[in-house]
Amino acid sequence: MTHTARRIGRSLALALPVVMVLSGTLAVTSVPWAAHTSEPQVLAASTQNVSERAKARAPQDILRDRLLVELREKDPGVALTDLQRSVEGRPSLARHCMSIAKALGRAAVEQYGPTHAHRFSRPVCDTSFASGVAQFS
Repeated sequence: MTHTARRIGRSLALALPVVMVLSGTLAVTSVPWAAHTSEPQVLAASTQNVSERAKARAPQDILRDRLLVELREKDPGVALTDLQRSVEGRPSLARHCMSIAKALGRAAVEQYGPTHAHRFSRPVCDTSFASGVAQFS
C-alpha cells in the first residue's frame, strides 16, 4: 500500500506543476485585456510611468541652453568664457564643446549679425564659435 501511494505521489509531483502552469497560461490569455491586436502589448512599466530621473536632460543640453540664455542676456564673450570654464571643470563635456560653441555662434549671428558676432571669436573648442558664425552668416 505504501509503495502504491508513493508512486501516485511522485506522479502527481511531476504532473501537477505542469498542469498548473498550462492552466494559468490559458487563463491569462483568455481575459479581455489580452486582445488579439497587431499592436504590441503595453507592459506595466510603460514609458508614461518612467521616473523623473530617467527623463532628465543630458548635461551638455543643460549647459548649451544655459549658455544660450547667457548669450542673449549678456554677450557671446561671457558665454564663451563660461563654456571654457565648464569644460575645464567637467572634462566629460569636452566632446560636446564644438557643437555647443557652434550653437553659440549661430545665436550670436541671429542676435548681433555676422559682422558684430565675429568680434567675439576666441580660440575656445578649436575656434568652433567662429566656424558657427561663418556657417550661419
